[in-house]
Amino acid sequence: MVTRQATDELDALFEALANRHRREILHTLSLHPCSISRLADARGLSLPAIHKHIRVLEDAGLVSRRKLGRTNFLTLHRPSLRGVQGWLAQFHAYWGSEQESLESYATYLTRDQPTNEEQS
Repeated sequence: MVTRQATDELDALFEALANRHRREILHTLSLHPCSISRLADARGLSLPAIHKHIRVLEDAGLVSRRKLGRTNFLTLHRPSLRGVQGWLAQFHAYWGSEQESLESYATYLTRDQPTNEEQS
């Protein structure tokens, strides 16, 4: 059984991932730590706008902040992505091509149906 806390954490993760800018930030941070101002410049966002995105990412536990001197650096908190990975894993059995799924469903639908010859 999934706990309420686990559900809330998963909701926060998906909310954070729902925005293109935040996904781009995570992609950049998956490559290397980065300063907040550099992330803002690379995306053409103002500092207030990038701070709002970062706050959502921090609340979801996706990024960690570290201050070095006067500069704030962000790093990707990789373990937090396990929640998303775990949720997606439940669909692993269904991961095939769209065509395979359609063919399987068509076979399932027609499996017990008599053919035209059998009906005559």
